[in-house]
Amino acid sequence: MKKIGILVLLASAVLLLGGSALAQGDLSYYFVTYYSNANNPKAPDATLRIVNDGDISTAESEGVPNGGLWAFIYVFDDSQEMQECCSCFVSADGILSESVNKELLANSLTGKVNTRGVIKVIASLFSDPTNTGYTRPGLHGTMTHIQAFNSVGASPYTTTEAPLAGANRSGDEEAALEESCSFAITLGSGRGVCSCTPEDHDF
Repeated sequence: MKKIGILVLLASAVLLLGGSALAQGDLSYYFVTYYSNANNPKAPDATLRIVNDGDISTAESEGVPNGGLWAFIYVFDDSQEMQECCSCFVSADGILSESVNKELLANSLTGKVNTRGVIKVIASLFSDPTNTGYTRPGLHGTMTHIQAFNSVGASPYTTTEAPLAGANRSGDEEAALEESCSFAITLGSGRGVCSCTPEDHDF
């Protein structure tokens, strides 16, 4: 009986520890996803959605607007070149919905019409996407993906949705994102900067 009692206690401790770990939530602040079949008149538009879990706001005074985070968005083409970057504000418990065709690919740095590539998102306390030194967990998101039923990309298309994937961010990756985004903003003559849909204006 004593052995069984010890085993029960150990099992209970493991469950409690596991529950405690789960209660901490997702502390990621760097995410990646992809887009495909973009800017295709025969295919539907894809959407990047980002929400702010509101955790920061619970530490502030009642009735004081607070808890906002910035989503740094970096858009790459299928040649691994950054084409656009921007920062979009997401208030506590707010939702940001970005059209891939209209907001994230409409102003490419090179003027190229992009159809597939990678999107990276960083959560930050401040608004400058060329400075990733103030990351903060609290943003979470999903991405809809436009899939063709066959390899040649002909209609019909289907839409799937998946969470943004948490990613590792090294110092070299941080420097590359900052430098590429700074280049796009400074030398793009107005190009290379994506736009932000007004918050909570879902579509």
